[in-house]
Amino acid sequence: MNQSTTTGSGTAQAAGARRLYVVLVSVHGLIRGQDLELGRDADTGGQTRYVVELARALGEHPEIARVDLLTRRVLDSALSADYSRREETLSDTVRIIRLDCGEEAYLPKEQLWDCLDVFADNALHWLREHELNPDVIHSHYADAGYVGIRLSGHLGVPMVHTGHSLGRVKRRRLLAHGLRRDVIEERYNLSRRIEAEEDILGAAELVITSTNQEIEQQYGFYDHYQPDMMRVIPPGTALEDFHPADGSERDSPIYRELDRFLLKPDRPIVLALSRPDTRKNITTLLEAYGESAELQAAANLVIIAGNREDIRDMDSETQQVLTDILLTIDEFNLYGKVAYPKSHRAEDVPVLYRLAAISQGVFINPALTEPFGLTLIEAAASGLPIVVTEDGGPRDIIANCRNGYLIDPLDKQDIIKTLLKILSDANAWRELARRGLQGVQQYYSWQAHTQTYVAALQALLAATKTTPPSMPRRRTGLYHDRAIFTDLDQNLLGDAESLADFLDVMKVYQKCTTFGIATGRRLDAALRMMKRYGIPQPDILITSLGTEICYAPRLTQDRAWAEHIDHLWNLKAITRVLTDLPGIKLQPRAELSRFKISYYIDPAAAPSLDEINSLLHQHELTANTFLSFGQFLDIVPVRASKGFALRWCADQWDIPLENILAAGGSGADEDMMRGNAMAVVVANRHNEELSGLVDIENIYFASKPCAAGILEAIEHYDFLGNCDLPGT
Repeated sequence: MNQSTTTGSGTAQAAGARRLYVVLVSVHGLIRGQDLELGRDADTGGQTRYVVELARALGEHPEIARVDLLTRRVLDSALSADYSRREETLSDTVRIIRLDCGEEAYLPKEQLWDCLDVFADNALHWLREHELNPDVIHSHYADAGYVGIRLSGHLGVPMVHTGHSLGRVKRRRLLAHGLRRDVIEERYNLSRRIEAEEDILGAAELVITSTNQEIEQQYGFYDHYQPDMMRVIPPGTALEDFHPADGSERDSPIYRELDRFLLKPDRPIVLALSRPDTRKNITTLLEAYGESAELQAAANLVIIAGNREDIRDMDSETQQVLTDILLTIDEFNLYGKVAYPKSHRAEDVPVLYRLAAISQGVFINPALTEPFGLTLIEAAASGLPIVVTEDGGPRDIIANCRNGYLIDPLDKQDIIKTLLKILSDANAWRELARRGLQGVQQYYSWQAHTQTYVAALQALLAATKTTPPSMPRRRTGLYHDRAIFTDLDQNLLGDAESLADFLDVMKVYQKCTTFGIATGRRLDAALRMMKRYGIPQPDILITSLGTEICYAPRLTQDRAWAEHIDHLWNLKAITRVLTDLPGIKLQPRAELSRFKISYYIDPAAAPSLDEINSLLHQHELTANTFLSFGQFLDIVPVRASKGFALRWCADQWDIPLENILAAGGSGADEDMMRGNAMAVVVANRHNEELSGLVDIENIYFASKPCAAGILEAIEHYDFLGNCDLPGT
């Protein structure tokens, strides 16, 4: 099925098309027609608003005869009686139907699994009792999908599904935030949810997503990944809140707040709005702005990075991001050119877009990766051109709206050049703004959403004679049972032909093998090098010599790992102790990070590694030191290294060390290859640094260099010999 977001053809929208009866199923949360209690808890958020707005919008479509939204009936004295009403009318064609679910009290979604069969039976009984025969069942989230499978099978009608979020992705995110697997399972019941999601993907005849990135990088983790059954239909946007300027913007409190920062407030505004998150890459934007006198002369920079009172009271990652912002502004002396207010209200956000548009400015999202990019839609609806990361959902938005440009978020010159391209041409700016307004109306309004949605349903019904679906055979395990971790520079680079062969193998066996890269490079440098050589984002990316861990698909940083390795770490003290040592020189700042100090070392003039360690111990400093390629000295926390990071990931992902193949070629890789893991030292190794591994039984010394050596080891160990592939 075509994954584009283009509206349906004239044939699908012909006046004679059959009017459809659609049943939406959304079980958890609190759903009613007015005054949604958004944010009351984790279950009452965007999904509840989405399904109610979708139901209303579908009811206005000429090819829809009726919409019933089935949800759970709740009788709870702590809640409004609205949620106990069995039926609520939203319009002449749209109703909310509340059905009993075995438990009357309000329950979080994680506790509903044992109630869902009761809900499904009651739903089927209600449809039979009222002699209703829906054309399609559309489930929302895994719990409703569980119900949808049963309704679809009993009724013999197609099942459509929208996941909203996915269990596998959530589990990775929770692991990254420091929760143990057993705690996650007890609290979130994720094994049951993931099992249900696998069944849903096997049963659904159409899966609706917001972006192609969601299809490729989130659903791709599932055994029942069937991209030809998936369709991108972006959600609608509340265009009544986001619109072009109306003349009142300069009377707003947020304008006066910005005015306090800027010496020349009438200059065009480059607006960046995001959470203070390392993945949002705000510091790189600031560095690009600070390095370009031309860009500073052309525009002010406005950074809206959440709300803050005292940075010292915030979590460590947020502290780091906000501190980096302030230090970078100071480093480049950007005072009077950059606005960075401490706080803003929700109602200020639309005004900020319009203020930037009035100034003929630009909205920029320089994130390392962006799954969808609702802020881009909001900016476009406000008449503001956009510059946005090339990684993720923004590709779809730019393709549809044609109101801006994609950038490499790691390339500061690309950022500068692209911003100046828009800011320097008033006619081009007006054309981009016009296209954005038009594109939002065409693709991201509720009318556009329902037009594409109904066309997809009509095409599905026309092409399919539905029978109760059979479940395709799937892998027995829910998780990958093995993993390959490899260094970047010494192993994957250096032989383009063998790299291509290795990546082909990883692609073929991706359903049963986790792929990890462990490198001494910083995250941004690693991503830049991977892009240059066409290496796709791995499942796990260990950077800065084991001091940072990120997980696909969103480069989610493992915050628990950062907290774990902070133990006994004193960067300033270590730097101070080593400052005057002969034969070592601190590397450029670009090679340093919060948990890694890097030096160039001349072994002929510098103390030995043992002497350096002894010196640190004498000053009561604890750290790990690594010598690589005879010329690089790296110092990291005592709990950090590639090997420690690999074992942390193995524990979090529940992959036995005996099922991991670790590949390396320098001294920094040694502890990654020791122990119970299978290991390979590639032929282009640095012999002296790894000579101590020669006699270890489970370390294979390959006869071939680079990626060819890893392939040699895969064959030597028969590492993929019993790997079950889908369809085999």
